[in-house]
Amino acid sequence: MSGGSEVLALKEEDITKFLGCSTHLGSTNADFQMEQYVFKRKPDGVYIINLRKTWEKLLLAARAIAAIENPADVCVISARPYGQRAVLKFASATGATPIAGRFTPGTFTNQIQAAFREPRLLVVTDPRTDHQPVTEASYVNIPVVALCNTDSPLKFVDIGIPCNNKGPQSIGLMWWLLAREVLRLRGTISREHPWDVMVDLYFYRDPEEAEKEEQGAIAEKAAVKEELPEQWATSDAPPATSAPGEITDWAAESLGAGPPALAANAFTGGPPVVAQTDDWSVPASDDWSKQVAAAPAPATTTTTTTPAPAPASGVPPTSQWGGENPESWA
Repeated sequence: MSGGSEVLALKEEDITKFLGCSTHLGSTNADFQMEQYVFKRKPDGVYIINLRKTWEKLLLAARAIAAIENPADVCVISARPYGQRAVLKFASATGATPIAGRFTPGTFTNQIQAAFREPRLLVVTDPRTDHQPVTEASYVNIPVVALCNTDSPLKFVDIGIPCNNKGPQSIGLMWWLLAREVLRLRGTISREHPWDVMVDLYFYRDPEEAEKEEQGAIAEKAAVKEELPEQWATSDAPPATSAPGEITDWAAESLGAGPPALAANAFTGGPPVVAQTDDWSVPASDDWSKQVAAAPAPATTTTTTTPAPAPASGVPPTSQWGGENPESWA
């Protein structure tokens, strides 16, 4: 399907990924229709898949998916847990419609149910496990693309991609390569630059292992916080001593004392005159008509005051302002 083009030819890095994910290893059994994709058989009975034919069928499937005008009309299905994450990632990258998990019978044939769909192309992970959607697709003439192992049945399958569809790494790699080729054919990404999405995102992750990794990361963060020294600890240096005339107690300052300019006009009875000061807390008055010139201070006279006579020894002091005789509360 590459047609001898260097652009579509199989790269060495892709072959390395195939071998690293064991995509070339089939099963110990081979279907009569899958024998054309077998390269040879190992002494232990495991069939080896021809990776060149795998790449050719992968390009054919990518061209079929890219030919659909509306990406949502492509339905990708995986009932096996190993392919569910890869299906969701593929749908997120290409805009296809994913069905991860159990397939509801009648989704393609029963128009009454709410989950009824009419896709134009169906892509499945395993034609044996996903036999229900493949069978329903044959009823409504929907072409089917499937990842097939050496023992997979090819009934109702239009494009079979020979690969290892039992290993989690192999399934994730095939979906990643299929998504990359579809985006390249659509022109979304360039062939000159590598795709920035890692293939690890398409691999299956065990929920228990993922939970253990999250707990380990939380424990490491807690340990790092405990090892850090306290930044707000008190120092051993002696407290600073203030000067003899300096006020260190802010509560001891007089709050009622105003600026000298306000107290200077207290004897005139007029509005206070605000002097030009640098204190921003003093309100400035812009009304010059209300300001009155300060009157001269009255002359001071010397007066003598006589102390009040002390009360009699037998009379108690009064505790009431209105009279001399205290009221008896007894």
